[in-house]
Amino acid sequence: MRCLLHLRLVCFFILLFNTFFAPSLALAQRANGLVVSDSPLATKAGMEMLGRGGNAIDAAIATAYALAVVDQASSGIGGGGFMVIYETKDRRAHALDFRETAPEGVRKELYVKDGRPVPSLSLTGALAVAVPGEVAGLAQAHRRFGSMPMQVLMAPAIRLASNGFPLDATLRYAIDRQQGSIKKFPDLGRIYMPNDEVPAEGELIRQPELGETLKAIASQGANAFYQGWIADAIVETIKREGGVLNSEDLKNYRPVWREPLIGNYRQRTVISMPPPSSGGVAILQMLKVLEGYQLSDLAHNSATYLHLITEAMKHAFADRAQYLGDPDFVKTPVSLLTSKDYGRWIRGRISAAKTHPTRYYGLVNFKPELGGTTHFSVIDRFGNAVACTVSVNTRFGSKLLVPNTGIVLNNEMDDFAIHSTGNVYGLVGNEANSLQPRKRPLSSMSPTIILQGDRPEVVVGGAGGPRIISATLQTILNVLDYRMPVAKAVEAPRVHHQWLPDQLNVENDVAVETKRSLERRGHAVRERGVLGVVQAITNGQDGVKGAADPRKEERARSE
Repeated sequence: MRCLLHLRLVCFFILLFNTFFAPSLALAQRANGLVVSDSPLATKAGMEMLGRGGNAIDAAIATAYALAVVDQASSGIGGGGFMVIYETKDRRAHALDFRETAPEGVRKELYVKDGRPVPSLSLTGALAVAVPGEVAGLAQAHRRFGSMPMQVLMAPAIRLASNGFPLDATLRYAIDRQQGSIKKFPDLGRIYMPNDEVPAEGELIRQPELGETLKAIASQGANAFYQGWIADAIVETIKREGGVLNSEDLKNYRPVWREPLIGNYRQRTVISMPPPSSGGVAILQMLKVLEGYQLSDLAHNSATYLHLITEAMKHAFADRAQYLGDPDFVKTPVSLLTSKDYGRWIRGRISAAKTHPTRYYGLVNFKPELGGTTHFSVIDRFGNAVACTVSVNTRFGSKLLVPNTGIVLNNEMDDFAIHSTGNVYGLVGNEANSLQPRKRPLSSMSPTIILQGDRPEVVVGGAGGPRIISATLQTILNVLDYRMPVAKAVEAPRVHHQWLPDQLNVENDVAVETKRSLERRGHAVRERGVLGVVQAITNGQDGVKGAADPRKEERARSE
């Protein structure tokens, strides 16, 4: 794993040299800022904007659009996301919600046949598609904070689509794992499985149709996507495949500026995303619990340490299932869930010796006294920071690629609590996350910025469904409590528990004796290869440092 990480870092610094022709790579990095994503091509697009004098938002937009070309398995303009922004000059934080919304004509009965729920309908095909938000969200961020023309910011993505890019190991892995589904969708297969075969690593992937779509958006703005020929093509595809998303759904989509969640941990300010993201609530809740322990006195990834953070996870995910949803539709007890009193109460219920049955966890037991994807991180030369997570949900989303546009549509409808058995990640929910027209499904995306005074110290987030939350939390603890360099903090083995199913997932590198000790405490331990993929930046006395999680590439090359 370390060899892969070192290789990625070497490639990253070579990329910086080629971009800026700088005599000192470290000076170039500090002078312009830093972008960390899980694609070197997308990172290069963002760094190009920083090198040309752009700010963190400019770099974020360029990175997001490049990712929309080179990794359509994870994100794209047929999906949506969240962005957390910190302005150093004004000392202000902002949270932009461009999560997808349910179409007006949707209803739960559409996902039922012969009286029985059909989980595949919310995962694959037209009924899985929610109204995309990424194009509108990036346009909104640009309108408020961007400093460079959109045509300039989108130019790298347009080049990558029109001229092509070499297929890397991670995208090839995604194609290989999804080839059965891709073969059922000829338009997707035409791009990613020509001749019904998985392309070789390094083979050029060209998407001229997507290039033309991006050119239209760059020159005409977001309306080119939500109205006009692109919108018509999306609606026609959805209708042909039996879906309900229509032109009014696209025309009426709006991103939302929300009040960011702001808390504190170890004398630092933590800024994260509010609902409909569950990640910010869960992370702040868990930090409030864990702040009462002197974690650095415990050996890192010891059984006692992992048991404590697991118990905090179980409480947070129990509350996620019960209380969190789109704040425009349901009232969520965010202040209570992230309060010091609730954190103290949870600590009082944590036993160092054992875990508990599922009904033991969550706010439902609390009786208070009177009186709830892919990621990239950016820091610019001004000290502004962006944490952004974008997604189409599962690999290649709904598997629908809109002809003549190159757009892969999301399958975010599966993130609603449609099926009592849970979604594809095993997450359960209730009325707070029920399916309703125009509603935004709950998400685990957790873009987070941590300040030391007024200076962004950590910019972090991840991909991997609910594992985003646990992976982001553990990276934060590794940096702040265990003072690890960012690369080591990202690389360190992780665990994940989401309350239901009641099992503790641990990565293979966790010590065998530690796993046995956790089992003796009552945990149902299950070994897993990869628990989330994190991209992080730290900004400290040793300068700005970044780390892209080696897990994504390592998994692709090992299987």
